[in-house]
Amino acid sequence: MSVVVVLVEPAGPLNVGSVARLCANFAISQLRLVAPRCDHLGPEARQMAVHGEALLEQATLFPDLAAALADCRHVVATSGRIETEQLPLSEPGPALAWLKQGAEAEGSPAALVFGREDRGLSNGELLQAGRVVRLATSPAYASLNLSHAVAICLHELQRAGAVGQEPARTNAADAADADQTPALCNRGALEAALADAEALLLEVGFLYPHTARARMGKLRALLQRAQVSQQEVALLRGMVRQLRWAAHRQTP
Repeated sequence: MSVVVVLVEPAGPLNVGSVARLCANFAISQLRLVAPRCDHLGPEARQMAVHGEALLEQATLFPDLAAALADCRHVVATSGRIETEQLPLSEPGPALAWLKQGAEAEGSPAALVFGREDRGLSNGELLQAGRVVRLATSPAYASLNLSHAVAICLHELQRAGAVGQEPARTNAADAADADQTPALCNRGALEAALADAEALLLEVGFLYPHTARARMGKLRALLQRAQVSQQEVALLRGMVRQLRWAAHRQTP
């Protein structure tokens, strides 16, 4: 079982250090930082990390969220707001239970993603997740401190049995169904397929440069809701390549 915590452009070293400590508290072995805007190895971060200092030193840096999630199949992102209904919000309990199932059933890591302290995750970043959760805070002041949000989510993950526990199966039929469920595709494969599709759709005039981002967002949300498998993504890429070949033929 492997769950990674991903922080997107964290700006506060105290927050990063606190999150490293929380990862140690809840047996999370990987911390991934996307374009951090602070020194995650500085004295302030180390002061807050305490026994999680090793996680700070081993934290992996990525240029963008897509790169940080490329090897992940199950991804849960957190948001204080969402400006589109393309990907509906989930309750923390079911979303983190879903994350648990992916982390325990598959060989690739599952990711729990947190956004910037000042503005969270963009809608494009939220659409890279299979589930989006919003913690039940007061509408009058919904935004939580980054490390507090991580603490709540990791506690819910622990309660769901996602850390240090084997998944419970009620009967043999449930176990058989789980074993027959195709593995989700990893994020890298899905993003590559979407890039192929976008290039083709621009080429044939279905998309226009000024509207491509919005329309591809809808397609990305559709595929996220469908929870496509690795085999289905391979089928999609094969279709796109064949359509490109057909579009380039010089015969009538």
